[in-house]
Amino acid sequence: MSQLFYRYNPWWEVPDFELKAFDRPKLMEKMIHSLTLREIVFLTGLRRIGKSTLLKLLIKHLISVLGVKPQNIFYISLDDYLLSKSNLLELTDEFRTLHGVKFSEKVYLFFDEVAYQKDYQQQLKNLYDSHNVKIYASSSQSSILRSDKAYITGRGKVIEVQPLDFPEYMNFKELQVKTEDQHLKDYYFEQYMRTGGIPEYVLRGDSEYLKELVDDILMKDIAAQHGVRDTILLKEFLLLLMEQAGKRYSITKLANILKLSPDTARRYLQYFEETYLIHLVPRYGKTNERLLAPKKIFAADIGIRTLFTGFRDKGSLFENYVYLLLKPREPAYLYENGLEIDFITKDKTVYEVKYQTEPEGKQLEFFNSLKYTNKYIIKNIDDISRYIKRHSSL
Repeated sequence: MSQLFYRYNPWWEVPDFELKAFDRPKLMEKMIHSLTLREIVFLTGLRRIGKSTLLKLLIKHLISVLGVKPQNIFYISLDDYLLSKSNLLELTDEFRTLHGVKFSEKVYLFFDEVAYQKDYQQQLKNLYDSHNVKIYASSSQSSILRSDKAYITGRGKVIEVQPLDFPEYMNFKELQVKTEDQHLKDYYFEQYMRTGGIPEYVLRGDSEYLKELVDDILMKDIAAQHGVRDTILLKEFLLLLMEQAGKRYSITKLANILKLSPDTARRYLQYFEETYLIHLVPRYGKTNERLLAPKKIFAADIGIRTLFTGFRDKGSLFENYVYLLLKPREPAYLYENGLEIDFITKDKTVYEVKYQTEPEGKQLEFFNSLKYTNKYIIKNIDDISRYIKRHSSL
C-alpha cells in the first residue's frame, strides 16, 4: 500500500514537485479561503472539469506558500480499484503510520472521487468529529450531500467547478487581443462557443476526447450506478435534450418521442442532472408555479452541446453561456401571458439575451414593463463584461 500512496503523493519525496496546470484564480481563491474554515469542502462538477487539478494546486499552495510539511498532506483517488477494500479511516491511519504523524497533529486529507467509497458520508463525519484534519473531497455527482441520514449536515461546503468561461479559455489558449485587434474578440468568442470549456478539450481540440468523456459519464456514472441496460437509449435521450437546450420541456413529450413511460423519462432526466450533463431552470414565481411549471434545459457545457447538435443557432448557444455565468445566482425564467424573459436572478436582476440582435415588439414591451431596478439586454461579450460581472459577487 505504501508504494501506491507514494505514487499519488509525489511531494513526499519532491516537495517542489512540478505541476503542469493552468491556474483558475477565482476558484483557487475560494479554496484557499476555505482552509481557515472547519467544514469539509466538496468540489463537484462534470467529469474531467479539473477538480483533481484544483486539489493538487491547493496542495502546491499548502507546501510552497503556507509551509505545511509534505508528510502532513495525503491525496488519494478513490476510484482506484486497488483501494476498494479499504475505508477512509483505515487509509488515513495507514498514512499517519507511514510518516509517523501523531494523532494530535493536523493533517490535510484530499479524497478524490469520494463517492466511490461506500458509506463515505459516515466515514467523513467520523474523521471530522474525532481527528485533527482538514478535508477536501471531490465527486462528479451532485447528490454528494443528499442522504436519508444527515451525517454531514452542517459540516460540508460545496464548490461547484464550472467549465472554463471565455476569459479562462483565452488564458488556456494563451491568446490576447490587442487594442488594435478588438475585432478579433468576436472571432475568438465564436471559436469558444464551438469548443466549450472542458479544460483538456480546449487544449487538445480532439472531438474524440469529448465523445469519450460523455461515454464515460453515461456508462460509468449512470448505466453502471443505476443499472440502466439500454445505453443507446441514454445517448438518444441526451441528444434530444441537447437539441432542446434553452427551451422549456415537457416530460410527457420527451417520453412519447423516446417511447418511454413518463416515470422512466423523469428518472433519466434526474441522472443527467446529477452527473452535471444538464441543468434545469425553474419558472420564477410562487412556490407552486416553480414546482408545477415546466423547466428550461441548458447544457452543462456548450462544447458538449455542439458535439451533439453541430455549431448552429448561435443565439441559443450564447444564451446557454450566459446561463452558466449566472448559475451561482440561481436564475429562473419569467413567463407571463405567453411572453418569456430569459433570466431573473435571486438578487432580482433581469436579463434578456439576444445575440447580436435587439428584442422587439411585444417582447420589448414586456421587458420594459418589468418593475425591476436592474434590467439588462445582453447582446455580446462586452455586455457580459458590463452587466454580469458587475453583480457577480451577489
